[in-house]
Amino acid sequence: VDAAVATMLVASIMDYGMFCIGAEVPFMIYDAKKKEVKTLSGLGGAPLNKDSIRWYYEHAIPEHGGIKAVPVPGAVGLFFDSLSVYGTMDFATVVAPALRVLDGGGKDWYDELAATFRKLVEAERARKGSRVQNLQRARARFYTGDIAEELVAYYKKTGGFLTKADLAAHRTLVEEPVMVEYRGYEVYKCGTWTQGPYLCQTLQMLEGFDLRKMGHLSADYIHVLVEALKLGLADRDYYYGDPRFVSVPMKQLLSQPYGDLRRGLIDMEKASLEVRPGNPVAMRALADEPGKYRPGPGGTTTCVVADKWGNFVSATPSGNRPYNICATLGVAHGNRLRSLNTTPGHPNRIEAGKRPRITLTPTLVLKDGSPLMAISVAGGDLQDQTTLNCLLNVIEFGMSPKEAVSCARFSTRHHENSFIPNLKREISGLGQVTLQDTIPVEVRSNLADRGHRVGIAGGAIAYPVMLLQDRATGLLHVAGDPRAGRHAAVIQPAGE
Repeated sequence: VDAAVATMLVASIMDYGMFCIGAEVPFMIYDAKKKEVKTLSGLGGAPLNKDSIRWYYEHAIPEHGGIKAVPVPGAVGLFFDSLSVYGTMDFATVVAPALRVLDGGGKDWYDELAATFRKLVEAERARKGSRVQNLQRARARFYTGDIAEELVAYYKKTGGFLTKADLAAHRTLVEEPVMVEYRGYEVYKCGTWTQGPYLCQTLQMLEGFDLRKMGHLSADYIHVLVEALKLGLADRDYYYGDPRFVSVPMKQLLSQPYGDLRRGLIDMEKASLEVRPGNPVAMRALADEPGKYRPGPGGTTTCVVADKWGNFVSATPSGNRPYNICATLGVAHGNRLRSLNTTPGHPNRIEAGKRPRITLTPTLVLKDGSPLMAISVAGGDLQDQTTLNCLLNVIEFGMSPKEAVSCARFSTRHHENSFIPNLKREISGLGQVTLQDTIPVEVRSNLADRGHRVGIAGGAIAYPVMLLQDRATGLLHVAGDPRAGRHAAVIQPAGE
C-alpha cells in the first residue's frame, strides 16, 4: 500500500489528464497477514443538498463536464485511509517522490499542488501521536480544515454545489468484494458501485464452453465471448448502482443457476442485436421487458503492486476531463457525476450523496486461497472487456503477462455509454464488435457472416497492466501493453 499510494500520487502529476488528485480511485487489496481481500472505495458522491439534486432533474447533469459535474474528491481520502489501515509509512515518506517531481517544475499548477501537499505534511507533523493519528490529522485538514474551506470557496465562486458538509461527510468505505470461481481460480471484483461484477457474471456463462478447444482468437472464441459480454453488460445497465441506495440482487446475479440460464441465450451461429437483461430474482433468462437503458470520453490510469510479504494491490485511478482546477491549491477535479443519470427508476440515477456507478474496475485473482494475479485497465466501458481478454489469455492459454497484455484484443459497444447522463439510455453500438487489425481477415468475415457489425482498430484497445506470481519460484512477472504506454518497475526502498 505504501508503494501503491506513492505511485498514484506521482500519477496524479505524470499521468495528469488520465488521473488527478481531486478525482477517484477504486482500490483492492489482498492482505497477506489476514489472508483476505477487501475493496476500498476512493469515490465521492453527489452533493447532499436535495435542492442541488433537484437542479439536475430540472436542468440535466452537464454532459460535457463542468463544476456542477464534480463529486466529492475521493482519492485523497483513499490515500490516507489505506495508509492508516494497511500501510507502514507516513504521508511525508510516500509523498516525497511526488514532491520531487513538482519541485522540478513543469505545469503552472505544480507549485500550488506542492504547497498543498506540504500543508498535509505539516498537519501530520503538527503534534506527537501514533502514525495513524498523524495520518488522520492530515486527512482532516483536507476535508474539514483550511484546505476544505479554500475548496468550498472555489466551488461557490465557480457555480458548484459541493459544500463543507459534503467534504466533511466523505468516508472511504471498506467493503467486501464480489467473487466467482472460474476453473479453480477465484476472481475478485469491487461491488456494484463499479461495473466489476458483470465480469464475474460473464465468467459464469463462459465456464460452460470449451474455450481452449475453440482456439485463441478464432471466430468461435471471439463470438462466444462477445455474446456473453453483451448479456453481462445488459444486466450491468439494468441493475447496477450504489448498493447503499439500490437493492441489487447480487447473490442471484452471481449464482451458477442464473449463469446457466443466461448461457442458454447464446446462439453460436448468430450475433444478437437485442439488449437482453435477465431476471435473476425470478430465475428467468430474460427480464419481463427488454433493456431500454445507452464508451465515451474519459481519463484513467493503472496501478498494480505486489511486495515480498505477499500483499497484492490492484487500483484504477481516474479523473474524467475536462478538469476543474482550484488554482490556489493546484487541486484538479474530474466530473464523475456524468456517470449518473436522471432517468426515473434507473438504479444509477442521481440522488443526494450517491456514488456514481463507475467503469473503474480493478481485479484480483487468487488460486487455492493465495494471490496469483492483479489486473488494472484504463479504457472506460472497455475495461472489463479487456480484463476478460487478458485473464483468459493466462487461464485458458497459459500466456505470460507480457504475452497476455500485448496480443490482439477485441471489444463490443453493445451497451449503455457510461459517460452520457441523458434520460434516453439507448445503445449506440448495437451489435458492434471492434477487432485489432492483426486478427485475420477470414475471422473478420466469419464474424460478419454471423451478424456482427465488425470494425477494425489499429492501435491498442484499452490500456492493461497485469501482475502474476510464479508459484514455483515466487518470482513476480509484470507487464503493461507498450502500445498503450503502460510499463512496470521494481522499487527497492533505501537501505534494503
